[in-house]
Amino acid sequence: MISVEKVSKEFTSKSGKVIGVDNVSLRIHKGEIYGIVGYSGAGKSTLIRCMNVLERPTSGRVIVDGVDLLGLSSKALRKARLSIGMIFQGFYLVSSKTVFENIAFALKAAGVDKTKRKERVMELLELVGLSDKIDHYPAQLSGGQKQRVSIARALANNPKVLLCDEATSALDPSTTKSILKLLKKINQELGITIVLITHEMEVVKEICNRCAVMQDGRIIEEGPTYELFAEPKRTLTKQFIHSVLDFELPSKLVEACTGRLVQLQFRGKLASEAIVSDMLQQFKVSGNILHGKVEYIQEKPLGIFIMELTGEELEVTSAIRYLEERLEQVEVIQ
Repeated sequence: MISVEKVSKEFTSKSGKVIGVDNVSLRIHKGEIYGIVGYSGAGKSTLIRCMNVLERPTSGRVIVDGVDLLGLSSKALRKARLSIGMIFQGFYLVSSKTVFENIAFALKAAGVDKTKRKERVMELLELVGLSDKIDHYPAQLSGGQKQRVSIARALANNPKVLLCDEATSALDPSTTKSILKLLKKINQELGITIVLITHEMEVVKEICNRCAVMQDGRIIEEGPTYELFAEPKRTLTKQFIHSVLDFELPSKLVEACTGRLVQLQFRGKLASEAIVSDMLQQFKVSGNILHGKVEYIQEKPLGIFIMELTGEELEVTSAIRYLEERLEQVEVIQ
């Protein structure tokens, strides 16, 4: 659906050239939700704006649904953009227009007649759950409601792609969850491909099929979201994962432990198997779970536990070897 091929974007400042995107290549499949995560200044917003040529790449190619956007005339590009909706952190609603008028404006600009505009706006308001706010103005709406209007406006012309630039960053956690649930519904019911820019790994975990981690204008790691959570390879990716799966033990607790501390990871169906209890029955060791959590990513469980094993050294070593043979990741902390 979207192919970004060796795209770079340079800006000129008083101090010289600044590289916003540095030779990035990505393939985003039709019908998936793809996340791009990175800290501020990583280049992720510039990259997503290159995908609809709001920022024209300095070099490379951007192909959306088989069309090379950089090879189009200005008129053809404007037409192609009708199939690419976009929502932003700041909503960008016209304060002097009602909810109805804000959504209808996108349809009017596309040449849709008045009768069909009204029908389409009503459909969209029902989809985003705002049918009762049709005559309200943006100042009368909450942040989440404003973003729902922005989503409805972005969907007005039946796009095939929806680009979301930090769409939940200005929202509280509860509202963020409701917006992510709406985006997932749109993806599943309408088959729209969604690209989601964020600096929050929690957002990626909630709805993204695949994701990429961006740093200094480059993609440093990419893959299925579950795999990135289960086995991150780059330091920055590990930092992002750590923000969701926080397993820092208090130093006083660690110092008080007399046994071996091990961190265990349970993937998929292993999360429901009695591997630890079987180990405790087979070996003369005692086990004390100090920390643990099970997250569901793409509806697959990922469990991480830290436990203390005590007993004779040979028994503890044998117990750890037993765990290593049955789990994909066992790390001896001390």
